[in-house]
Amino acid sequence: MKRLLLALGLLLSICAARPAAPTFREQQLHYPRVRAAYARHWPAMRQLLHRRHLDPARLEVFIRVFKIGQRVEVWGRNQGEPAFQLVRTYPIAACSGALGPKRQEGDRQVPEGFYFINRFHPSSLYHLSLGLDYPNAADLALGIPKPGGDIFIHGSNVTIGCLPITDPLIEELYVLLVEARSAGQEAIPVHIFPFELRDEVLARYQQHRHYAFWRSLQPGYAEFEKMVKIDF
Repeated sequence: MKRLLLALGLLLSICAARPAAPTFREQQLHYPRVRAAYARHWPAMRQLLHRRHLDPARLEVFIRVFKIGQRVEVWGRNQGEPAFQLVRTYPIAACSGALGPKRQEGDRQVPEGFYFINRFHPSSLYHLSLGLDYPNAADLALGIPKPGGDIFIHGSNVTIGCLPITDPLIEELYVLLVEARSAGQEAIPVHIFPFELRDEVLARYQQHRHYAFWRSLQPGYAEFEKMVKIDF
């Protein structure tokens, strides 16, 4: 029994001496571009969140992208609250392809549908980048042999299917999403639409070859609209 207690005490002392694993924020701050982005953008972003009554320690974000209008909307709320509010809107710096989903490698299309951020790339060829989980299960269910991949929201102003928002703006967005991830948000949604999927807008596209596909996205669009806080 005495030996057991001694062994247990030794084990506890080893565990107590072992340094804690770095947080996600700490991991990201090892990279020079991320450190520079925090220095340039985090003080102002923290003030913006404070004005919106958003607590960085409880931050949850939701991203919507619209091809017509060329914008990336970033919505935020405190975890546990029902409504999202618009935090920032970033113009898309360049577009490729046409209205409609991505269906083939090399088609230069930006995907449309419901995705998640699955990669933070702190040393991207395009400054900083945030990867989408394209192709997701819905895309793969189509059985296309080569659907393509490596779709990012990134810096610069060039694209062959990604979403560039320039280097300064990707720094701000990257920092905001690192904070949300550090606050515990493992899944950050990115919903990409051709345009606002309201009935009156969709009605203009009834003859379009992608009309049925866009109709299939409308319930997801409408569900988020129910969670939006307009006045703040």
